[in-house]
Amino acid sequence: MRDDDDAAPGQGYEGEEEEEEPQQQQHKKQSNTLTLWGNMKTMNLNSLLLTNIQSSTYFKVQLYELKTYHEVIDEIYYKVNHLEPWEKGSRKTAGQTGMCGGVRGVGTGGIVSTAYCVLYKLFTLRLTRKQLMGLINHTDSPYIRALGFMYVRYVLPPADLWSWFESYLEDPEVSDQRD
Repeated sequence: MRDDDDAAPGQGYEGEEEEEEPQQQQHKKQSNTLTLWGNMKTMNLNSLLLTNIQSSTYFKVQLYELKTYHEVIDEIYYKVNHLEPWEKGSRKTAGQTGMCGGVRGVGTGGIVSTAYCVLYKLFTLRLTRKQLMGLINHTDSPYIRALGFMYVRYVLPPADLWSWFESYLEDPEVSDQRD
C-alpha cells in the first residue's frame, strides 16, 4: 500500500498519468457558442404547437419586428404572464379520449401562448452562452428566467442539462407556471 502524500506536488508515481486538478479544469474558458441539439428547424417542439406559433399573428408581426436579444427580453417582461403552451380557455378538449384526453399541450391546440412564441423567437436569434446566462440569472422577472431554463430544456444536449440546472435546484425564486 502506498501513501500518496509521499509524492511531491505535480509528480506522480512511475507509470501513473498525472491528472489535471479539477480547479484548473473549471477555469478553462468556455466557447460563447452554444451546441444545439435535435431538430434545428423545429426546436424539438410538438408539431401542432410549432405550426400554431409560426402561423400566429403575434409571432409573424410583433415578434418579427424585434431584432435584438434586449428587445425580446423587454417583450418577455411586459407580455409574458404564464408559461403554459396554450392561452387559457382557448383549447377544446371535449370529446378527446385516450391518452390525449386531459393532457396539457397535446390534442386539438388552441391559441398558442405568448411565452411559447417568445421562446421560439429566442431560438431564431440563436442565443450565445452569455445571453442564455443573462436570461437564467435575470432579476427583473421570474418569467425571463423560466424561459431561459425552457430554452436549455428544448435546445441543448440532454447530457448538458444537469450542468445548467444543478446550481438552481434550490433557488428560492417563486413562479407560477399557470395564470
